[in-house]
Amino acid sequence: MSVTEAVLPGLATAALLVFAVRLVREPRRLGNAVWLGVALVLTGAWLLRAALHLEWLTPVLAGVLAVAALLVAVALPAALIVNGVRMLRREGRGAANLLSLALGAGMLNLEGLFFVPLGRWGSALVTIAAVLACYFGFLFASLLGYSILYGRLRRRTGFDAIIVLGCGLAGDRVTPLLAARLDRALRLSAREEDPPLLVVSGGRGPGETVTEAAAMHAYLRERGVPDDRIHREDEATTTEENLRFSAALLPAEVRRRRVLAVTSNYHVFRTAVECRRLGLPFDATGAPTARYFLPSALLREFAALILHYRRTTIAACVLIIGTGLLLTILG
Repeated sequence: MSVTEAVLPGLATAALLVFAVRLVREPRRLGNAVWLGVALVLTGAWLLRAALHLEWLTPVLAGVLAVAALLVAVALPAALIVNGVRMLRREGRGAANLLSLALGAGMLNLEGLFFVPLGRWGSALVTIAAVLACYFGFLFASLLGYSILYGRLRRRTGFDAIIVLGCGLAGDRVTPLLAARLDRALRLSAREEDPPLLVVSGGRGPGETVTEAAAMHAYLRERGVPDDRIHREDEATTTEENLRFSAALLPAEVRRRRVLAVTSNYHVFRTAVECRRLGLPFDATGAPTARYFLPSALLREFAALILHYRRTTIAACVLIIGTGLLLTILG
């Protein structure tokens, strides 16, 4: 048995154990996503190394890897560009709506540079950019996978209060995105024997004629929720403020018990991470979102999570760039 064959199983098992322990202790940690990604990469490398001993399987694996590479290199950026154009047509030319289009175009441009003669330093810079892209791609895939897992692990019932996070209005009307959150809260509330307190959170943003909390309050009242079961928090403009200001409205005995924050499905894990950062023992769940909206929304959430840990991100980027430049200098 080679050293690789002996080491890979041990590393993969160790990474899975670390992930499992961290998951049990605190599922709302961003680091859990990274450990999950590391564990899956090591496990995949282990299984691939073992499969290569089977001669009949080698060409099959080569075909699968070739298809996967083609999908990542061509199909993924093309799909992002198509989605970006659709976002511009449906949602306007806001910076957030350009994310998927910009990423798809950037991927194709970076791939194209590998076929252009750029000289020693030009090729080195392109290689460094590719490594950075792989690093952030790994983080994004890990976060996406863990977000899906986290969504499957959450509690379904037993909540004393439900906080609904605002997400913008159309004048004074609840948008479909916000309506999905409110409908999710109503369905969860209907499952409880003792109806939970509902907190609607959101201030007044640009182009809005009333606060998000006021519009959400009216939406719930129209659907039969008694006024005494609804608390309004009408000052928050960020996720952090949504959670912090809403927690302040809850009675002390409720705040320390089971509280659920309802948001959109793409925003669940960041909300959970924010709850942990604020020291709030809250869980989070998500409402459905239109499929065309998801790529840009997920990219926006990824950027926000990375900014939470900007020191680590900057350190990793400096390490990658520094190593690439040093190797180029050494020739």
